[in-house]
Amino acid sequence: MNNESARADQAERMHHGLGFIAALDQSGGSTPKALRLYGIGEDAYGTEEEMFDLVHAMRTRIMTAPSFTGDRILAAILFEKTMDRQVDALDTADYLWNRKHVVPILKVDKGLAAEADGVRLMKPMPRLDDLLDRAVAKGIFGTKMRSFVSSADDRGIVANVAQQFEIANRILAKGLVPIVEPEVDIHAPDKADAEKILKREITRHLDEVPQGKQVMLKLSIPSVADFYAETIAHPRVMRVVALSGGYTRDEANTLLARNHGMIASFSRALTQGLTVDMSDEQFDAELAASIDSIYQASIT
Repeated sequence: MNNESARADQAERMHHGLGFIAALDQSGGSTPKALRLYGIGEDAYGTEEEMFDLVHAMRTRIMTAPSFTGDRILAAILFEKTMDRQVDALDTADYLWNRKHVVPILKVDKGLAAEADGVRLMKPMPRLDDLLDRAVAKGIFGTKMRSFVSSADDRGIVANVAQQFEIANRILAKGLVPIVEPEVDIHAPDKADAEKILKREITRHLDEVPQGKQVMLKLSIPSVADFYAETIAHPRVMRVVALSGGYTRDEANTLLARNHGMIASFSRALTQGLTVDMSDEQFDAELAASIDSIYQASIT
């Protein structure tokens, strides 16, 4: 369990540290694709539990690799089942912080609802309070929750951001720092317009965050460079991080480097090129190259 000193250290790292966030939080719907890219087909497992055993082995290999350290990685986002498992005989959050000096963050959303008004809201989270209490007990620093914006629909984006911040305030009340993630579709023809509405709504809700509290934001890399500069500087914002959103690692790094003060929180772009049949040396060399390129884009 985190003590007060550890949480203060983690907050300082997240607010001012150099590096990026590793997103290792694929859940039920995205896990088969993550395993397939890693070289494990769906014929390799027969049950959901076997699938999660395999993805935990993949994540464990990443987290225990010599190149996966707090020197370049500020934090790692975990799926609930990853939080509940162990790495090297330690609870995953304890391993990350005490062995690697990487801040543990938990994905708390339960997936996306059907699209309406150009957005996909988050599905209900009926057990959220229990999950947050377990997260605190496990030494988790913060949370992440994803919703989706498909088009520049004012009504939809207003509802999307309102839902994000309503839940963020519940998370703040538990002493955790929420990452608010209203992803904008990188292929939306009106992406830039959607981002204008999104920034307006985010700013409005940030101004209502309680005094002394901060949130983090995870956003699609904007169409206009440094579009979120004012958001990054907002006193209620601990950090603004970028999702790769389907870009290749090289594309995401190039676009991210144009946005000063924004750091990466990449998933597929981080693990791109890693396969199950690599030797440990090959695996770590590929991971190290990926980590270094994302780190450089994050500190530019």
